[in-house]
Amino acid sequence: MIHIIPAIDIIDGNCVRLQQGDYDQKTVYHDDPVEVAQEFERYGIHRIHVVDLDGARSKHIVNIPTLRLLNRHTSLKIDFGGGIKTDGDISLAFANGASQVTVGSIAAQQPELFLKWLKEFGPEKMILGADARNGYISINGWKEDSDHELIPFLQKFVDAGVTRVLCTDISRDGMLSGPAVELYKEIMKAYPNLKLMASGGVRHMGDVETLDRAGIHSVIIGKAIYEGSITLKEINHYIQKHNQRV
Repeated sequence: MIHIIPAIDIIDGNCVRLQQGDYDQKTVYHDDPVEVAQEFERYGIHRIHVVDLDGARSKHIVNIPTLRLLNRHTSLKIDFGGGIKTDGDISLAFANGASQVTVGSIAAQQPELFLKWLKEFGPEKMILGADARNGYISINGWKEDSDHELIPFLQKFVDAGVTRVLCTDISRDGMLSGPAVELYKEIMKAYPNLKLMASGGVRHMGDVETLDRAGIHSVIIGKAIYEGSITLKEINHYIQKHNQRV
């Protein structure tokens, strides 16, 4: 059974979506992420994926006030990412309500720091962000491509105890073009014990079912919810049907 996790991406305190990570192709869907999260909660959702896009671009956490409000005014579990670059950043995220953090750029640029955090906070609190463009890891809010190939990149971290990986095929993100099912199957073939979180391209509940059949642990959904091609009623029905909690 796949777990459905709605996304809340934040720029200037607004709930937004980008196309393929392009900050110049931004759509603002709501000016209050807390209201959005509360609506998710009313439909039986238990976890959200929050991305500080200002932080990802600035290379340090920016939207802590929003994280704090989400934690104060909902009971949702919050996976928080974007701009986590230092010990201070990660401590700030956890102190202000993050249940888990997603870290990608640091793992690519300073792997020993990521491994230190993995040891300090434990694998249940750390999600490895492995977002890819043309088969290579992208970093710093997807503005830069690294020289790390996606599949081999994961090996060191899986060996060190990483259990959760979030992978976005950037070419599909915000495009409603269908998820990168074959890519996720390739990852699962190489690392069958991963709790893989798929993100990008999901159009409708049929895509969710396809990912479920492929053995994917979780799917993060953003634009499809905000554009209405997946309704909260559909998600609630799925949650009720599977008695789902994550």
